[in-house]
Amino acid sequence: MFKIAIVHPDTLAAIGLKQMLQEVMPMVSVDAFRSTGELIEAGVDGYIHFFVATSVITSDPVFFTERRRKTIVLSASTEPQSPFDGFHCLCTSVPEKQLVKSLLALEQMAHAAGRNLPVAAANHGNDKQLSAREAEVMSLIVKGMINKEIADRLNISLATVVTHRRNIMHKLSLKSVSALTIYAVTHGYVNINDI
Repeated sequence: MFKIAIVHPDTLAAIGLKQMLQEVMPMVSVDAFRSTGELIEAGVDGYIHFFVATSVITSDPVFFTERRRKTIVLSASTEPQSPFDGFHCLCTSVPEKQLVKSLLALEQMAHAAGRNLPVAAANHGNDKQLSAREAEVMSLIVKGMINKEIADRLNISLATVVTHRRNIMHKLSLKSVSALTIYAVTHGYVNINDI
């Protein structure tokens, strides 16, 4: 199994990112560290990517510059910052939907829905069978439509939309629209540019 490391001094931020990454890439194990020292003690060679807070990178620039291709800078700023030129950056001070979209874009670019990972890792067996109508409702939910708009678009009752929505979430064992978005994009139901 491939591993990703989060290096962030804020425990709550690291826990939240860890959960999101595990939803985006369920075939990957995610570990969190508070410092570069903790990461080095755990052994850096086993990690395919490092998601690192700007404060950590500025305190250990040589370490991460040598691993630039594997490092993703977690920045609160949407503006490019010169010390991080050449690094992939992820803005963390955006709404949840936008952060999920950014994570999905990173995953799609780097691993193409797991296709660039070894077969054993990519085959995580989470594909559930949705009916054609459920898949259609799911794609409209992920695209940001509310229940009434979905009912109008598909010429079905509002109660039917609510039932489909409940069934989709139950079948996929999901609890949020963000998790549903991740599932829909990573399983090819929706193009990332449509959300």
